[in-house]
Amino acid sequence: MSQKVLLSSKEINIILHRLACQLLENHLDFENTVLIGIQPRGIFLAQRLTDILQSDYGVKNINLGFLDITFYRDDFRRGDKPLEANKTKINFLIEDKNVVLIDDVLYTGRSINAALTALQSFGRPSDVELLALIDRRFSRHLPIQPNYRGRQVDAINNEKVKVEWKENDGEDVVYLINTAT
Repeated sequence: MSQKVLLSSKEINIILHRLACQLLENHLDFENTVLIGIQPRGIFLAQRLTDILQSDYGVKNINLGFLDITFYRDDFRRGDKPLEANKTKINFLIEDKNVVLIDDVLYTGRSINAALTALQSFGRPSDVELLALIDRRFSRHLPIQPNYRGRQVDAINNEKVKVEWKENDGEDVVYLINTAT
């Protein structure tokens, strides 16, 4: 197994600021927009973007939620061990709101499909957009594309993209891991 760094901490920081600016351009004051990080790893990206929007651009009152999709996934019964659910935290209404779903890596599209299904339990948004730090564009099983992307990665089947966040892993870095070698 070999790995190479796709994005350093500095590059991730630049991308996060660019993504925050793109969100700001499209949603201005976020009065009618909510951000929802997909558990488990999309929450770090969602929190970081929220922090940038508030501290660097003075956006007030951003509704930030975390969505667990564990039991909405189409593969949740296929594993050998029981799944551990994460916590959903959405303490606001999404009815008629613009929802931005946020995840670290867009791969097959199945997680986003599960998130869209889970989101229906909280109401009917007027619009749903997708933000992904990494878009593995040639790996889709479903016709799902991000509205906002940090970096496109062309990875083959035996390669895996791993995003590490300083809040959880001690540093910000994105690796491309080759599992065949």
